[in-house]
Amino acid sequence: MKKCSRLLSALMIAAVALALLTGSIAAPIIIRPFYYAQIEPLELEQSSGLSREEIIEAYDEVLDYCIGASGEFSAGVLPFSESGSAHFADCRTLFILDLWLFFGSMAAIALLKLYRRRHEIPRLRGHGAPFWGAVGIGSVLIVIGAAAATNFDRAFTVFHSLFFPGKDNWIFDPALDPIITLMPEEFFRNCAILILAVLLIAGAAIIISDKRKGYAK
Repeated sequence: MKKCSRLLSALMIAAVALALLTGSIAAPIIIRPFYYAQIEPLELEQSSGLSREEIIEAYDEVLDYCIGASGEFSAGVLPFSESGSAHFADCRTLFILDLWLFFGSMAAIALLKLYRRRHEIPRLRGHGAPFWGAVGIGSVLIVIGAAAATNFDRAFTVFHSLFFPGKDNWIFDPALDPIITLMPEEFFRNCAILILAVLLIAGAAIIISDKRKGYAK
């Protein structure tokens, strides 16, 4: 395989893996009905003392801020502390970064596919680069997911230690930041399940498509 072909294959593998990862992470952020559907099962009205409409308003305002749709943090009718808003400012940076990486990786995939129309990129061991991108990131997420499933509390703490190093403002006091009552640990566990499910489904679709192309040849 020529050096240029190897480089293009490596770029496609990385772009597909990144698109799958960031796209899956974006799923619970973008699909707000996923949260709305949990209001009743998680008994959020009872635990917070708010109506369904007030809960949705608070959640939407927080998410609007986190994805950059609004410039000032707010949480509906709920008060919040400076420490609490600072944590969501950190979340905002990560959320926006994730979305930019997703769009950037999808753009890279589109450009590489356009290039491939005129220049053949050899398959690696009988499989296309997207196959290896899906297998690679899927394998990593399965291992992480299995580890998290055994002790989600520990995984939750490790996650925050990695992405918010040196900070403890993610540990909310419900008296100062009642928004945390609308986002219990069960909700974040369900988000993790959705992320893994989306990644595995999308990855499986890529793998099946690659297999069919291989059979067609």
